[in-house]
Amino acid sequence: MKSDRKDNKKLGISMRARLLLVVVAALTLEATAIIQFVYAQREIKQEASLRAKSELKGAENKIMDVVNQAEAAVRNSIWVAEWCLENPDSLVRIPQRVVSENPVVVGSTMALVPGYSVKDSLFAPYVAKNMETGEIRRVSLATEEYDYPSQEWFTKPLELNDSYWSEPYFDENGGDILMTTFSMPVKDKNGTIAAILTADISLDWLTELVGEIKVYPNAFNIVISRSGQIMVCPVETLVMQTTVDRLALESDDYEALDRVNRAMLSGQSGEMPVRYQGQTNHVYFSPVERTGWSLSIVLPEKELYNGVRRIGMIVKLLQLLGLAMLIVILRVAAKNQAKYHHLNEQKERIENELHIAREIQMAMIPKTFPPFPERKDLDLAAAIIPAKEVGGDLYDFFIRDEKLFFCIADVSGKGIPASLVMAVTRSLFRAMSTHEDSPAKIVTSMNNSMSETNESSMFVTFFCGVLDLNAGQLRYCNAGHNPPMILTDAIRMLPVEPNLPLGILSGMDFIEQETPFHYDDALFLYTDGLSEAENAAQEQFGEARIEKTLHGKKRSQDHLENIKQQVSLFVGEAPQSDDLTMLFIHYLGHANKNSHHLTLHNNIEQIALLPEFVDAVAEEAQLDHEAIFNLNLALEEAVSNVIMYAYPEKTDNVVDIEAMVEGKRVSFVITDSGKPFDPTAKETVDINADMGERPIGGLGIHLVRTIMDTVNYERKEGKNVLTITKNY
Repeated sequence: MKSDRKDNKKLGISMRARLLLVVVAALTLEATAIIQFVYAQREIKQEASLRAKSELKGAENKIMDVVNQAEAAVRNSIWVAEWCLENPDSLVRIPQRVVSENPVVVGSTMALVPGYSVKDSLFAPYVAKNMETGEIRRVSLATEEYDYPSQEWFTKPLELNDSYWSEPYFDENGGDILMTTFSMPVKDKNGTIAAILTADISLDWLTELVGEIKVYPNAFNIVISRSGQIMVCPVETLVMQTTVDRLALESDDYEALDRVNRAMLSGQSGEMPVRYQGQTNHVYFSPVERTGWSLSIVLPEKELYNGVRRIGMIVKLLQLLGLAMLIVILRVAAKNQAKYHHLNEQKERIENELHIAREIQMAMIPKTFPPFPERKDLDLAAAIIPAKEVGGDLYDFFIRDEKLFFCIADVSGKGIPASLVMAVTRSLFRAMSTHEDSPAKIVTSMNNSMSETNESSMFVTFFCGVLDLNAGQLRYCNAGHNPPMILTDAIRMLPVEPNLPLGILSGMDFIEQETPFHYDDALFLYTDGLSEAENAAQEQFGEARIEKTLHGKKRSQDHLENIKQQVSLFVGEAPQSDDLTMLFIHYLGHANKNSHHLTLHNNIEQIALLPEFVDAVAEEAQLDHEAIFNLNLALEEAVSNVIMYAYPEKTDNVVDIEAMVEGKRVSFVITDSGKPFDPTAKETVDINADMGERPIGGLGIHLVRTIMDTVNYERKEGKNVLTITKNY
């Protein structure tokens, strides 16, 4: 009985937990829906704002196109009008020219200021054009009924002494259409305003243009004049019959609509919410330059969020369906929970052990770069990317007695067995190279030790090298590993004897090789996980791509990052099939201890580094200030020439400068790997010759020749080598 009660109690707790989970899920779904609704409203409002602003800007540009044409029609005729003031019989031709030569202008007049002409106190010939038929008709505005001197288009330019766009009006005596007029004063040669020249444009095109703005189906557009008069509106009875101030008085949100009106009338742009006739609307508005008009788009909020509300109802139905499915899933999951619990515990334990094993493995290899920050003769970087949690690749390096000992290895197989062999290999390398300088002897000793205890028949491809940092000499021994690439004047495979991998046969003799290592030479070592990296089409990355990726002068770490990026782009989504390890060694040492060295990139701003370099050389040679100044000048000319012309534009390359002080002589050797160029081949410049007869160029090398005692050039091993020497 006690056992049954205990089981029931456990079941009760389980049921309560499930019920709690369902409640939490329901609340979470509801909260999610609310958040989505809020953010959806925000995004829709933002999108509507962007669309409205875009439409307003587009409409404004179209309006300004017509406005600019009308203004240009008048401005381009002002000089003719001023000339014709002395020839009154020609005045009637001016408005005719404005109308006939400008398609947007429907009418124009040249209205004289009353009293200006003795002959006629009032004179205002008007030319109108029928926009449909193109018919031209001429009338006179100088009538008692019209009284043009009292019209706004006439009085405002006189008052302002400047051009002016009139309020929209219906002109019954001239154009007989709803129009607006651009007026501009015409002055005589004494500067007195003699007449007003105008250009009328019909507002029918404005109504049509504004009607094309469709942010949303039920949105509508309004255009008001500078006085608040409604010029364009979907309610035709309001056009030119009322103002926005009167509409505000009829609104149930007078303050908000009044703020919008004031903003529009003051030439501002923006957006504001207002309520009108019980409905919330979003008003987007923008001014039209120089006219005093303001465009606005009125978007009902109800339409703006209709789609979101419909989607909200669908989401709620889906939430209910989801809760029902959740209950079913919980019932099934409860049955399988116990089954998978034990398996998960085992998996977690294995993963933890593999993680610890990886940390131990990674702790065995150097991973701080640069590894020797105090050294200026070595730039070194390495990287290892296991295909699994632990792998069988290895790199290692250290410096002893001014020699860099390094190795790279690839253990056959993967996973934990390979990682154990990797650890043994690394330990043997450190143990053997601690007291031995010969790569062949190091490899031989390691092979004998590993072969005697290799019951699993696993083997290791291994490359061991010893770089003498003082002498610039590389000795190496290869044990079945893929050849490294050596970067000198060109990129090529380092010649290697294949030999057998480690751990296969005891008592093997391994062949040692050596090669000189000069300043700026580099060695790139890698495992076959790089060259054999495959993409989804089972194509391999290959040695050709490796060589292409290594082109260009970069720091060692940058080279590795570039290779990793290129491999990642090549492989794509294909899974990594093998461990990938890389080691890049860039040698920056030199044998001459009495020399000074500087490396510049082909950027003219690098010239700023030369004075400090010359000062160090001059300090050793004990030169005076005049000699230092001359050396700076000569070296700057020579190096600038290389930076500007040796390499293609927008490429990153270097210029190496070595300075040597020997006896009473200072020499600078400037080396670059750019295109062949012999500056000494230039003919001697005759500085006394006339400027027009003197050939272009050559002054820089002439200056160097003048300052230095000898200037020699040679093309050596694919590089330009310029040597300049000064005796003191």
